[in-house]
Amino acid sequence: MNERKQDIIYIDLNSCFATIEQQARPMLRGRPVAITNRITPNSCIIAASYEAKALGIKVGMRRREADAICKDVIYAETEPSKYIFVHEKFKSIMADYSAETTMKSIDEGLIDLSAAPEYVYRRPRAEIGREIKQRLHDEIGDYMRCNVGIASNRFLAKLAGELHKPDGLDEITADNQRDVFATLKLQDLPGINVRMEARLNAVGIFTPLQLLDADEETLVKMVCHSIDGTKWYKRLRGIEVDDSVSDIKSIGRQYVLEHHDFSRADIEARILHLAEDVGYRLRSKNLYARGIYLWGANHEEPPYHTSTILREAIHSDQDIQRVVRELFAKIATPTQIIGVTLYKLQSHPSEQLSLYQDQIQQQDAICSAIDQINFRFGARKIHSADTLNTEQVKTKIPFGSTRYLDRAIS
Repeated sequence: MNERKQDIIYIDLNSCFATIEQQARPMLRGRPVAITNRITPNSCIIAASYEAKALGIKVGMRRREADAICKDVIYAETEPSKYIFVHEKFKSIMADYSAETTMKSIDEGLIDLSAAPEYVYRRPRAEIGREIKQRLHDEIGDYMRCNVGIASNRFLAKLAGELHKPDGLDEITADNQRDVFATLKLQDLPGINVRMEARLNAVGIFTPLQLLDADEETLVKMVCHSIDGTKWYKRLRGIEVDDSVSDIKSIGRQYVLEHHDFSRADIEARILHLAEDVGYRLRSKNLYARGIYLWGANHEEPPYHTSTILREAIHSDQDIQRVVRELFAKIATPTQIIGVTLYKLQSHPSEQLSLYQDQIQQQDAICSAIDQINFRFGARKIHSADTLNTEQVKTKIPFGSTRYLDRAIS
């Protein structure tokens, strides 16, 4: 097994949320569909069908902006149960090919064939890719499409998976890599943004082929000024350097208020709802927090914000909400957006025993019982009375990460 050549299969579900809605509701197929967390004029588009994208509707655009482009856009509110069902089926299909699979996001996964059973490892890679595409059709729905990329490391596999959208299948090998790179621009490569492109241009690198031909010393000393240059040198040559899992540094949520005439009490209730949500996510990872950051914003004004660092780490809703209340009293009343973030995370409570240790243990036991009930029977079956009438603050699907998907949503 250790002598096996590593091959990565990258799979990306095309326009995931929008396609799932089109799969579930055939009347939406072939029509411009935009997905938002709420159906309000100020809501943000988090996914768009290919038909909507063709009209210029983009992820991150406000609904009023989309309406100005096309009045025929159909808006659908997120339904987490659908997306979680597809996510679980997607994971199950991937697990049939290797013991080593990684979900990069709810709609994006990697299969490491170096850990595959022998009968899978011996199969042609493109054949496996085509089979996965067919299984998505057969086991999830005939409207589901995905891109498949195949290469020797995660970087090149992802690049291959982005070459021909939608529904593409491409493989990058040592034999065709230069031909593929010759058709691309620097920002077509995953991880190359405007700033990185400017740094490359400054040393005479203007194309992916020139980047591939650059020596390691140039990338380390003149472009990245760090070991990141070595990582770029290796990943461009198919050597795996992106398989590490980063620690969670913070857990946060923000919410766009439905309208601008809420009372301060109404806004506080929504902030306490966010505090419950981040507290649940914190506990789902068996973490504690010492830092809490609260912010709010009004139209065309700088955001109001305040934070505190606690002597003792906390993770119960009661403690988080208590601190959030205190912080909220220090800022002006926001009318547009509110947000709560936990930081300075640690895997254990404070080492020094508290004088109130019995009460803390009792509170933790209550939290654990509530979390188990909510996980089994659905989100917010039990919640604080202070967050009554805040059901509009729906739990968001973690589109760019699966860190909390196993417990934070139900």
